[in-house]
Amino acid sequence: MHDINALKELLREPKEVMITTHHKPDADALGSSLGLAGYLKKLGHRVTVITPSDYPSFLTWMEGNDDVLVYSEKNDALVQRIISESQMIFCLDFSNLSRIHDMGDYIRNAKGTKVLIDHHLQPEDFADLDFSNPQAAATAELVYDLIKALGDGDKIDTGIGECLYAGIMTDTGSFRHPSTSKNVHLIIADLLHIGVNTSNIHRLIYDSSTELRLRFLGYALKDKLVVRPEYRTAYIAITAEELKAYDSKTGDTEGLVNFALSIEGIVFAAVIIDRVQAVKMSFRSVGNFSVNEFARANFNGGGHKNAAGGMSLDTLENTVAKFESLLPQYEEQLQASC
Repeated sequence: MHDINALKELLREPKEVMITTHHKPDADALGSSLGLAGYLKKLGHRVTVITPSDYPSFLTWMEGNDDVLVYSEKNDALVQRIISESQMIFCLDFSNLSRIHDMGDYIRNAKGTKVLIDHHLQPEDFADLDFSNPQAAATAELVYDLIKALGDGDKIDTGIGECLYAGIMTDTGSFRHPSTSKNVHLIIADLLHIGVNTSNIHRLIYDSSTELRLRFLGYALKDKLVVRPEYRTAYIAITAEELKAYDSKTGDTEGLVNFALSIEGIVFAAVIIDRVQAVKMSFRSVGNFSVNEFARANFNGGGHKNAAGGMSLDTLENTVAKFESLLPQYEEQLQASC
């Protein structure tokens, strides 16, 4: 929080503010963005939240969602104008401008003051004010702490609190990941105190599947799950045709990798999906095996030690073959992970 005084001074007078987050936002990305937006609006700032892509329908209940601008080729000129006219640009839950795709260069070249709030490793040096902390469980945790550090904890109302709770709950795996710190629990206690309905948020996010999504999950686990016990690894590869057959929507594959990781004895799991433009990969691990290092070294990705993503411009078949070929190189690390 070394830049907190500079930020406080910048926020003293109402400004044109833009907030963005990573491509295909999850609950932490959207929740932290909308929570921060709600707070800044209370200070009198004119705030626009722009996401680089669409996001799951089970997140649309968040306060402020109706005002989110989703970037597309059709509104490219509008987005460029908003970015160029913004006096402050908040970048949440991503460490590299490549994570926001086409919007990255717009923000890199923007004149407004750039503020980074993020918890991923190795942030790119593009922000004027940097509130990165890889030890934080979620970007929503950082937003909460930032508001408190600015002396405005009383401005966190139920609507803002619900957004922040959603981000913290999901990024901690419902408070089961090692990142679930004492600070996380103290924040949740405060959010409960102001009336955040935690069980309802859990239901909205986790208990809103369509019938087709459940059938897709069943198919993926029954027919697509590959287990390599000799490497303590399990993975699921999904073709573009399979996604189409189950009318897969944004968010339908979220959490699939955790099923593979839940197998007894497995310490490394992956979901590999053909998204046509590229093959997208989601990695999870338990113990000492760093999927962040694995993703950075092999699949143009990164993230956290136990949760990361990657991508490949090769075919799905070749990407899976490469993934399989890498496992013997990591056998010693995987066997020693605990």
